[in-house]
Amino acid sequence: MDTSRTGTSPARFVQPNSVAITQSHCAVVIFIADRAYKVKKPVDFGFLDFSTVAAREWACRRELELNRRLAPDVYLDVAQVIDGSNEPCDWIVIMRRMPAERRLSELVTHGADVRGDLKQLARLLASFHSVADRGAEIDVAGGLAALRRRWTDNFAGVEPFVDEVIDRSAFAEIVELTLRFLGGREALFDERVRRGCIVDGHGDLLAEDIFCLPDGPRVLDCLEFDDMLRYVDALDDAAFLAMDLERLGDPELGRAFLDWYQEFSDARGVASLAHHYLAYRAFVRAKVACLRHAQGVADAATQAQQLTSMTVQHLRDGQVRLVLVGGLPGTGKSTIAGALADRMGAVLLRTDQIRRELPGSVGLAAHAGYGRGLYESERVHETYREMLTRARTLLEFGESVILDASWSRAEERESARLVANETFSAVTELRCVAPSEITEPRLLAREGDISDATAEIAASMSRHFATWPEAIPIDTSGRGDASISAAWAALDVR
Repeated sequence: MDTSRTGTSPARFVQPNSVAITQSHCAVVIFIADRAYKVKKPVDFGFLDFSTVAAREWACRRELELNRRLAPDVYLDVAQVIDGSNEPCDWIVIMRRMPAERRLSELVTHGADVRGDLKQLARLLASFHSVADRGAEIDVAGGLAALRRRWTDNFAGVEPFVDEVIDRSAFAEIVELTLRFLGGREALFDERVRRGCIVDGHGDLLAEDIFCLPDGPRVLDCLEFDDMLRYVDALDDAAFLAMDLERLGDPELGRAFLDWYQEFSDARGVASLAHHYLAYRAFVRAKVACLRHAQGVADAATQAQQLTSMTVQHLRDGQVRLVLVGGLPGTGKSTIAGALADRMGAVLLRTDQIRRELPGSVGLAAHAGYGRGLYESERVHETYREMLTRARTLLEFGESVILDASWSRAEERESARLVANETFSAVTELRCVAPSEITEPRLLAREGDISDATAEIAASMSRHFATWPEAIPIDTSGRGDASISAAWAALDVR
């Protein structure tokens, strides 16, 4: 190996004598002995144009330059292709041939233990992103407007295949959920830019292009044809491989890789953002599968449908949610709210806590009775207003929020719905219910609870509780685990 070219130490590579050929929607790779020769197809997909020799030369040179960032000992050179008249007619990328049996996709498919390799890969990718190019141009290309534009371009690319390959209802749901998430998350994406999370990344991190070698992974075939598509959030870059591992049948391995990556990097984000990027990457590959279907590849339609289903699921899982959990004192709403917050990974806000944090709360009587002291009407309204202000900020940053309060007033509920609507968040309303013969002993047995509600307050509140037809009733009179399961099911339905 010529180490003067790359500045790296030689590594051991398998040198097979066989000849083989493989292709993608935009390239053909020919394997001969210990070399691989990659030729760009003369195609024009709109987002990718290799229709001229000059364009293919530029793409080959760019591929060499960019891929040497992660695999300097694999990408060797670029050369001209000469035709029968001894005239240059094309360009080719010359690479070292990787051992096919160490391809990550093959290892995963055959059930090999690759967790150690993936952890090493996560560390490598985090290190790569830490020194990757950043700057104003890259920030713009990786920000919210650019992400929305990439989604829109992909919608346009897939739309000709709707009904023929992609189910129309699934496509419509993808469009709706995508635009809802983007519509309410400007603060989140602005923060990602401020934190320096937008990088010149790999852009196409697929398991079939990663090789797990004894001296470390080799990551090949980055996206070279459009810099703007490679300028992405580093978490988005890593999510591509997590998505691909899920596509290969091991979603747990994908989650582990993404967890390791976030542990090693500064690009960690909220769960909703990770789901959104996983959905985006699945949809990009669904579009590619549709193009492969148009080229006559036999199983491409099935792949497109699988990837579309993954897109829908991650968009559903990544919905930002506002959940109102209400009811009379003693109905177990705080237990339900806490359990839902734990299960969802959501932020829990309680009026019982917030009212004590407001200015002027010190010295006010907690047990003065319904409508007095800490529970005076204007003070109650102020508490709800502060809770919804905090909720709005969290929702804008992609955090789902559980609001634990009585929600006895219709106007407070309407204010919550307005916050959900303005942040494009899904809203679910749950009302915990139980008969007084069960709630009163619960209230009497309370010790060390932040709530000051008594049986007398509960009875007064019951008389003033405004009807709540939008809420799903959750019967909390039985076992706690049954009530929590019912609340979770109701949340999933809505």
